Amino acid sequence: MNALHLSLLCSAGFAAALLLATALRLWLGLRQIRHVRLHREHVPQAFAGVIGVEAHRKAADYTSARQRQDLWHALFSAAVVLAWTLLGGLQLLAGLNAAWFGGGVGAQLLLLAEFGLLGALLDLPWDIWRTFGLESRFGFNRSTPALFAADQLKGLLLGAALMAPLALLVLWLMRLGPLWWLWAWAGFAGFSLAMMVIFPTWIAPWFNRFEPLPDGEVKTRAQALMQRCGFALQGLYVMDGSRRSAHANAYFTGIGSARRVVLFDTLLGQLDAQQIEAVLAHEVGHYKRRHIQQRLLLTLAMSLGGFALLGWLASRSWFYSGLGFEPDLLGSNAAAALILFSLALPVFGVFLTPLGSGWSRRHEFEADAYAAEHSDARALGSALLRMYRDNASTLTPDPWFVRFYYSHPPALQRLARLGLPAAAPATA
Repeated sequence: MNALHLSLLCSAGFAAALLLATALRLWLGLRQIRHVRLHREHVPQAFAGVIGVEAHRKAADYTSARQRQDLWHALFSAAVVLAWTLLGGLQLLAGLNAAWFGGGVGAQLLLLAEFGLLGALLDLPWDIWRTFGLESRFGFNRSTPALFAADQLKGLLLGAALMAPLALLVLWLMRLGPLWWLWAWAGFAGFSLAMMVIFPTWIAPWFNRFEPLPDGEVKTRAQALMQRCGFALQGLYVMDGSRRSAHANAYFTGIGSARRVVLFDTLLGQLDAQQIEAVLAHEVGHYKRRHIQQRLLLTLAMSLGGFALLGWLASRSWFYSGLGFEPDLLGSNAAAALILFSLALPVFGVFLTPLGSGWSRRHEFEADAYAAEHSDARALGSALLRMYRDNASTLTPDPWFVRFYYSHPPALQRLARLGLPAAAPATA
């Protein structure tokens, strides 16, 4: 099969995958909206007396509104991908870039920066609408235009500071020979490991304020829990999440001496000391069940496969022409290869989403089980229901949508695994 045939096959395969992936997203999203709206007026019997009708309606309306925006965003994103690739957008940008700046490593880095900046600008209206439209409408947004603008600027500067050296390294390595992808992966792996230390200690505090958990019953219970679990960490922190949102959450982050458990200040305002202890036990469970290590190893393994695939595709002319870009036979196509790969990979990755989601839900079940062993299962159940209610999370998601997208199991499944009838945690 000659290069022309391979190019046409590549174009057809990519177009078909983009169409199928977009159709799948739309089908699942419409199923979710229809299912949630169908159950809007009736609280499931298992939650009767625990979740009020008004809270249930709010969750249905919020879920439907978010999903509608996601559907429009999916269509917009597909159009953008099509414009960059088969409609020649990247070819046009690269041509202008080459005419002005040539084809050296610096010009290649500039092309990557231009692509990234344009992508951020295209997504900005969606971020604005979600924050000041959707989230404000349902009473969750607490960010101001000034804070939002500051976050965007910080993110842009941070992305440039972190990604520019990594991109420059990859571009330089791509000039060294056929095994450049292996060395590039080693650089990426080192960067990923470094970020697990740098992010919680240096980057996150640039956006939020983190303070040690104050003295009191919550801290006393937390320290006792850590001792029971044999878990040592740098500290327990409270984050000022209420500056931007009324949503409540908690998370585990970092490795080695940088590992920490972070509680949103909104969570402290919603839950009592026993419930917070159970939530902390859940987060510790992720570490004790080695979920952090497993996810890191999977990320490194998948990135190795991704770099190997990129190394192979970058040397095939049909890969470029099949995605709407005519390679420069005399110059460097390194930046174009990185951009085209970054556009194509998510299109095909959509079909693997259920595998990652299912694996994540299993980890959540395991962390819940660990929390039930080292704290009060009823307290965890009531904490989960309180967070579902206060975050307006629907109790009646579409089963297919759950299988495909949900990283956390629905409320009824989590309570059933804990051995709790849904109506038991009366404090929710």
